[in-house]
Amino acid sequence: MDLIDSHCHFEKFAQRGLVDDVIARAAELGVNRFINIGTSLDDWALYRDLARKHPGKLYWTAGLHPCHVDEGWRDQVTALSMYFADDPAPVALGEIGLDNFHLPKFPDEAAELKKHQADAFRAQLEIAYQLDAPIVVHSRNAFDETMAILEDMQFPGERVVFHCFAEGPQEMKRLNAYGGRGSFTGITTYKSAENVRQAVIEQGMARVMVETDAPYLAPVPYRGKECEPGYTRYTAEKCAELLGVSLEEFAATATANTEAFFGLK
Repeated sequence: MDLIDSHCHFEKFAQRGLVDDVIARAAELGVNRFINIGTSLDDWALYRDLARKHPGKLYWTAGLHPCHVDEGWRDQVTALSMYFADDPAPVALGEIGLDNFHLPKFPDEAAELKKHQADAFRAQLEIAYQLDAPIVVHSRNAFDETMAILEDMQFPGERVVFHCFAEGPQEMKRLNAYGGRGSFTGITTYKSAENVRQAVIEQGMARVMVETDAPYLAPVPYRGKECEPGYTRYTAEKCAELLGVSLEEFAATATANTEAFFGLK
């Protein structure tokens, strides 16, 4: 079995000198490749360097996460094109999008930040379009607003993945009709997440991808502990169960989908 963790963050593992250990533990669970998702200038160079050190195993993306958007967001977004000229180049632009969960409590401040997030999202969509790059979308409590911007910008749906899909089957139906896809985390294993499990079923096998969002969102049986990329396996097991296929069949399809979406070799 050969799974890909399509969305993780090795930054904390790297800071503690644990990258090789984490990779080795993941291999024992059948997870052999990893996509480090950039969130700001603070981690883009790290993930590029890790990809250089582990060719064919670690890949990376660059993008300005909505929770890192502030009044000075333009400087970071302007720097993106330079990173896409690096070797190895990012395999996608992201994670980008909207986050209504972490907004300030004062309405005026929240409204201002939401405008900055929307403007930064639109600017990065334009860059992704120019680069012909797929995008990794972060959308938290903002599905309708995120979809409205994508549709307004007419960004190609087949180049869009909503990472850590946490909506229900109706939202998945809309996303799939647009041409996009959702990627699933350990949330699928949580008792309270029946809506997400129904979204897995709604999407089916044709576009499915799996991830950990490590070091966050550890699946059962590790919920509440630090998540490692190898735990992609447990999400894959739950998705395979929901879709009525073997783990091996699910893994083969999810891996092929991930390779095709990100253009992995």
